[in-house]
Amino acid sequence: MAEFRVEKDFLGEVKVPKDAYWGVQTQRAIENFPISGIRFGRRFIYALGLIKMACAQTNMELGLLDNKISKAIVQACQEVMDGKLDGHFPLDIFQTGSGTSTNMNANEVIANRSNEILGHPLEDKGPVHPNDHVNMGQSSNDVIPTAIHVAALLEIDQSLLPALRELEDSLAKKAKEFDPIVKAGRTHLMDATPIRLGQEFSGYQSQIDHGIRRVSAARAALAELAIGGTAVGTGINAHPDLPGRVVEKVSAATNTKFRVAENHFEAQAARDALVEASGAIRTVAISMMKIANDLRWLGSGPHTGLRELNLPAVQPGSSIMPGKVNPVIPEAVMQVGVTVIGNDVAIAVANTHSNLDLSTMMPVMSQRIQQNIELLANVARVFAHKCVDGITANVDILQRYAESSPAIATKLNPIIGYEKAAEIAKEAGLTGKTVKQLVIEKGILSAEEAEKETAGGETRHQRGLRGARHPSSERIPAAPASPPEPRDDPRGAGRPHRHDPRVRSDSRRPGRSVPVLERSSPARWKPLDLLAETGSRSHDRPDRGCRTRRRLGPRPRRREGLCRG
Repeated sequence: MAEFRVEKDFLGEVKVPKDAYWGVQTQRAIENFPISGIRFGRRFIYALGLIKMACAQTNMELGLLDNKISKAIVQACQEVMDGKLDGHFPLDIFQTGSGTSTNMNANEVIANRSNEILGHPLEDKGPVHPNDHVNMGQSSNDVIPTAIHVAALLEIDQSLLPALRELEDSLAKKAKEFDPIVKAGRTHLMDATPIRLGQEFSGYQSQIDHGIRRVSAARAALAELAIGGTAVGTGINAHPDLPGRVVEKVSAATNTKFRVAENHFEAQAARDALVEASGAIRTVAISMMKIANDLRWLGSGPHTGLRELNLPAVQPGSSIMPGKVNPVIPEAVMQVGVTVIGNDVAIAVANTHSNLDLSTMMPVMSQRIQQNIELLANVARVFAHKCVDGITANVDILQRYAESSPAIATKLNPIIGYEKAAEIAKEAGLTGKTVKQLVIEKGILSAEEAEKETAGGETRHQRGLRGARHPSSERIPAAPASPPEPRDDPRGAGRPHRHDPRVRSDSRRPGRSVPVLERSSPARWKPLDLLAETGSRSHDRPDRGCRTRRRLGPRPRRREGLCRG
């Protein structure tokens, strides 16, 4: 039979397990909230211990806390941070919306362990009090949001961003490996103009790169800490120097730059920073779902699907169909994605219940964002190393699809016009002949011309730019510096064709040529060599440009009398 000790608060007496470091308020919460069995995670408990330690050290430095008591509290907090006392944090996340039960859980555990360090057994009332000493200058209303931010930011920095970079690197390697392989493009799941397989993978790489930047941008909001605002943001009962000193200690201990909240009333009345970070994480999850689903499609078959890619066979796929192998890694990625999206909705709706001066759904918001970060980090590594790294291409199938696609007729538009090209495409679809065969049979192009215009799915300008336009962080050598032969242009000989992607024009600045910016590695941009003198009109601010942006016509002039200056 379990042994208990009796503790009391202003509501009365409560039986607490004899060996438990928690006290009466934690025990009441255990009895009040037997709901899900879901507890706060390791990272959050670490953050909670760190905040309590920093507060104890600061209060001692300010002369508010006895040196002996402070040292005992610091030692107990270190044990909390190290995970030695995790078994004494039993509370369900579905509890009071401010997280007061969990804050008191930490206060009681640290106080009782501190008293034990000072030689007082649990049955005795020692000198360290959970409210008067461990919670000095604090409130659940500033401690819990601070712990949420610290835990989330550390998990992002130490788990999610490194995992996403691994996935981006894997996709970049495949983009380079697959760059020479031409395949049929597809829009609306229907045949479209050819594309290189490396270009498709470069798009996947860029999605993850953009996701990294989105998540990184959300770090600034999470770096603001509410500590020092106490009950409602006014800082009642806290020394005015406490917030800055505590934040300095937290920053030093984690090697992460945190800062005191710009406005404590905002920092405690709402969890907008969590909504922002959750939205960025959700966007990454959606990008990964798109990539995973594409790989499922491209690897479908192997005999009755697209079969353009071979995904690594990591386990048998059926309990009844022998030899079947399924795309289990992409499917795991997609299931994580829908979970992240659902958690993001929970976080957003929870924040709408930040009533008046306090957010009152913080525990569930904390658990959901931590789960999202951990799930996405774990599945990104699995996706990179158990799927993307092992993908191979079925080159023969890809080439056959590319050559047989009637959409290649699109390249004939500048030569024979849209209507005649449409007739060629229709005939190719009906007869099964390739576009190349038909243009040769009809005498539209010679065999040599047809080979150039239909092979590889690229125009001669695109072929000349292949090396310069590669998205991988390791750049493929560019074409020679001399410009490619320009197409015929009715505006004048010697000018590049208007679809040449290396030149942008701007009617406001005649006689200027500007390079398109090239992405050679994350956050690094290089200009391509300027074209030779072309007489084209181009913007003179390349740092504000876009690689593929071109004006479709002259800029309209201002109408007199409507604008000034």
